[in-house]
Amino acid sequence: MLEDILSAENMRAAYQRVVSNKGAAGIDGMGVDELHAHLCENWAGIRDQLRQGTYIPSAVRKVEIPKPNGGKRMLGIPTVTDRLIQQAIAQKLSVMYDGNFSDSSFGFRPQHSAHQAVERALYYLNNGSNKVVELDLEKFFDRVNHDKLMSVLYERVSDKILLKLIRRYLQAGIMEGGVASPRTEGTPQGSPLSPVLSNILLDKLDKELERRKLRFVRYADDCSIYVSSTRSAERVLQSITTYLEEKLLLKVNREKSKVSRPKESQLLGFSFWCMAKGKWAACVAPKPKVRLKEKIRRITKRNRGVSVRQITEELRMATYGWINYFRVANCHKFLRRMDERIRNRLRAYIWKQWQFIRTRKKKLRKFGVPEWSLHKIANTRKGPTRMALILNTVLTDKYLRNMGFAPMLEYYEKNTTCLMNRRVPNGTHGGVRGRNGK
Repeated sequence: MLEDILSAENMRAAYQRVVSNKGAAGIDGMGVDELHAHLCENWAGIRDQLRQGTYIPSAVRKVEIPKPNGGKRMLGIPTVTDRLIQQAIAQKLSVMYDGNFSDSSFGFRPQHSAHQAVERALYYLNNGSNKVVELDLEKFFDRVNHDKLMSVLYERVSDKILLKLIRRYLQAGIMEGGVASPRTEGTPQGSPLSPVLSNILLDKLDKELERRKLRFVRYADDCSIYVSSTRSAERVLQSITTYLEEKLLLKVNREKSKVSRPKESQLLGFSFWCMAKGKWAACVAPKPKVRLKEKIRRITKRNRGVSVRQITEELRMATYGWINYFRVANCHKFLRRMDERIRNRLRAYIWKQWQFIRTRKKKLRKFGVPEWSLHKIANTRKGPTRMALILNTVLTDKYLRNMGFAPMLEYYEKNTTCLMNRRVPNGTHGGVRGRNGK
């Protein structure tokens, strides 16, 4: 298998993927733009070391990023050379394992997406499984047991040199403050190999859920199980927690793992609401809404000192990305309110730029404001927020559009894909419900 990984075709595909992903440099400071020259000079020696089993991966660079709900997420950034090798390994492992993965697993797989996971969840909810078991694995990528993961790989991978290389990648040190610390557990996020290895390990969970004929959706370490009664859900939560901790040696966060109703549950930033006739539809969970409001507030902060066109361009990039992800949810009312909020904040920003009375008079005169009211408006002591409400007849929607403002609701309606009435294709419903949801 190692020869397949090191084949010219596979390595070329891995190189193109690493370069297209760009990414930060590892501990050696080499960027992806320097990788080609480095390989031309050193690849023959690196390839020989890989074949002989003597290659030693470099330590990863530790980076901590803030999590949306507080705390920090640890990333391990490998060198670009190690990223290339890991990407080549990941490509072949994906080909080997992907065909045997569960139809209810959607994370880090080709032709699978978060939208498909939400669609599957809606299918279950609209077919009677309206009690949700939400499993939360505590720091999954930092807590994976190396011996357990390697034992799962041993079941299908027989190339001992490759297995030795993968273990070395798992145990590669973490560089922080110039000191490399050894790693005894976990597959830190940031490397191409971690998502594939996590799916290989958690496929054991998928197979156990399928053996029990449970309906579930899993995206990486985010797993929701759908059953028909509260008692069944509580029983499933307890038994699956025991399985994860005793069989897969993973830690379940008992505070966040719970049994909930659909409208209280969250899946990949989505939640659910009940329409007429008991049909469920996807909606946006509260936390992504709060994060979007905070992002808009930061972009439209009145003391930034940049042009309105730059503000609207930043808004367009931030809001369009948000809509592209949540376009499968029903969020018309929320987006209408957000558009109104953005308009008012832009008007307040413009008024703040008209700092002096003479500037205000000059600008207002161009908008056709009568002379008799210019003095009163220009000399007002009201703040920008209150003036934004007054200026809606002057700084109209048309004017803001000319300044680059693009309404979120308008873009959403052009690109929306509603999942309310869609059905999961035959043969992909992910298991048959048993009598008690087991």
